Amino acid sequence: MRLIFTIAVVLFAVQEAAPQEVSAVWVADLGDGRYRNPVLYSDYSDPDVCRVGDDYYMTGSSFNCVPGLPILHSKDLVNWTLIGHAIPELTPPDVFSAPVHGGGVWAPAIRYHDGEFYIYYGDPDQGIFMTKTADPAGPWEPLVLVKEGKGLIDACPLFDDDGEVYLAHAYAGSRAGIKSLLAVTRLTPDGKCAVGRSYVIYDGHDLDPTVEGPKFYKKDGYYYIFAPAGGVSTGWQLALRSREVFGPYERRVVMARGGTDINGPHQGAWVDTVTGEDWFIHFQDVGAHGRITHLQPMEWHDGWPVIGMDRDGNGCGEPVTVFRKPDVGAEYPVATPAESDEFDSGRLGLQWQWHANPQDWWHFADAANGCLSLYSVPVPEYYTSLWDVPNLLMQKTTAPVFTATMKLTFRPEARLTGERTGLLVMGYDYALLSLESTGGGFVLSQNECMGANRGESETVNEAVNIYRATVYLRVRVEEGAVCTFSYSLGGQRFTPLGKPFRAIEGQWIGAKIGTFCTRPVWNNDGGRVDIDWFRITQ
Repeated sequence: MRLIFTIAVVLFAVQEAAPQEVSAVWVADLGDGRYRNPVLYSDYSDPDVCRVGDDYYMTGSSFNCVPGLPILHSKDLVNWTLIGHAIPELTPPDVFSAPVHGGGVWAPAIRYHDGEFYIYYGDPDQGIFMTKTADPAGPWEPLVLVKEGKGLIDACPLFDDDGEVYLAHAYAGSRAGIKSLLAVTRLTPDGKCAVGRSYVIYDGHDLDPTVEGPKFYKKDGYYYIFAPAGGVSTGWQLALRSREVFGPYERRVVMARGGTDINGPHQGAWVDTVTGEDWFIHFQDVGAHGRITHLQPMEWHDGWPVIGMDRDGNGCGEPVTVFRKPDVGAEYPVATPAESDEFDSGRLGLQWQWHANPQDWWHFADAANGCLSLYSVPVPEYYTSLWDVPNLLMQKTTAPVFTATMKLTFRPEARLTGERTGLLVMGYDYALLSLESTGGGFVLSQNECMGANRGESETVNEAVNIYRATVYLRVRVEEGAVCTFSYSLGGQRFTPLGKPFRAIEGQWIGAKIGTFCTRPVWNNDGGRVDIDWFRITQ
C-alpha cells in the first residue's frame, strides 16, 4: 500500500498543473456578464461538483483512460481549469495494462466532509471504490473497495447530520442483469466499507426506464436523490424526495428537453453559491465530441427543485443556451482547460491520457530539448488495429470546429522496419496520418479503420514517400466531426492527403485526438518520436 501511495506522489509530481493559455476554440464566458452553454465543449461525462468556500471542484467519468478521475477547479462555475487527476492508474494493474474499452471509472461523485475530499465511483466489473485527500490537486489516497459486486455503478455518498454515512448507487444491466433501479446502503463512519446489503429505494421500470446516476443530498429535513432517466441522449432529469433515507420516495421530473435542441439534459450536480443561488451542472451527449458540460440555473419551489427555465410553470424546466453568470460575489478571469502543449516544461500536460495503464518508459518529457519523446512500444500479440494498443496518448476534443497540428521528428531503430507514429483521431472508427519507417525512408499515409471495435483492420486511402524525419501533421475538424488531414515538410504550406473522415464516439467516450509510437515486434530496443509541440487552433 505504501508503494502504491509513493507511485501516486511521483506521478502527480511529473504531471502537475502548469500555466496555460485560454482556449483559441471554445470559451463559455461571453465577457458581458453572460455565459453560453456548454461551459465545457469536452467529454467530461457524468459530471459531479462540490463547493468548498468560494471554490468549486468537478470530476467526471474517465472509463479506461489513464490517469483517471479528472479534477477541475472553478471560481464561478463557468471558467474551469484542469488541476489534476485522482488516480494515476486503474486497478488491478494487470487487467488495465491493456485497453478495457468502456471499463474502469463510471459516474463518480465528489464530496467534501470534515476537511477532506471524497470521490466514490463504480467499476461495473468490480464494485464501488473510494479515494480521498485534503488537497484536491493531489495526491489522493490509494483506492479502497467499498462494496464488491458486478454491475454496481454511479455511486454517491451522503454524510448525514447525525454522523451516519449512506451510499446511493445504480445497477448496470450489462453486468448485474438488472437496471432501472436505485439503491441505498449504509457505510461505516469512515466511509470505507458498506455495512450489510443495499436496499432498492426506487424502481424506474414503469415511468423512468434506465434511471441511473443518483446524486444524494439533504435539505430542510428531506433526503433528495437527483437522477437521470430515459437514456443518455433521449432522457430527462428526476428528483426524488423522502423524509426517510430508505424511503418511500416521491418522484418528479424537474428538467427535460422541451422545445430546445439540448437532448437528454441530465446526470449532474446541484451546487449553490456563497450568495445563496442554486445551479445545476449536467451533460449533453453530442456523439463524436462526447458528453459536453452545461450549466443551468435552478430554483426551489414547494420543496422541489426546478432546473433551467420553467416557461409554462409546470415545475419542469428546459435548458438555457445563454444566461447570466452565477453571482459568486466577485468577478474572475476567463479560464479553460489546457489544450495545446509545447512540451517544454518537463512534464506532460494534464490534458493527456493513455488508453491503459502506462509503463514508466513509454515517454520522456525532455525539458532540455523542449520536446516529448515517445518510445516505440511493441504491439500486442492479439493486434488487429490501434484499438488494441495501450500506448495511445490522447486528449479530448474541445470544440465543434478546430485544427490540431503537431511537429515531430521520427527516429526509428535503424535495424527495424515497420515502426510508426502519427496523428490519430480515435473512436469506434478511427483515422490517422501514419508515418512508417521502411529502412530506406518513410511512408506517410492517410489511413482509416471502420469498425475498429469489431476487429476490422486499417485501410490506406493515400500514401506518399518522404525522406525527411521532421514533418508537420495536421487534422482539421469541421461541423459534424468531419476530419480532413494534411501534412507539410516545412511548416508553411500543407498538402491534403487521403479523404475526409467522419469521426464517431468510442465506448462511452467521445472521439479523442493524439498520437502514438509502435513497433511490430518485441526486441531489446526500439526507436522513438520526438514531438516538438501539439497545438489546437481555429
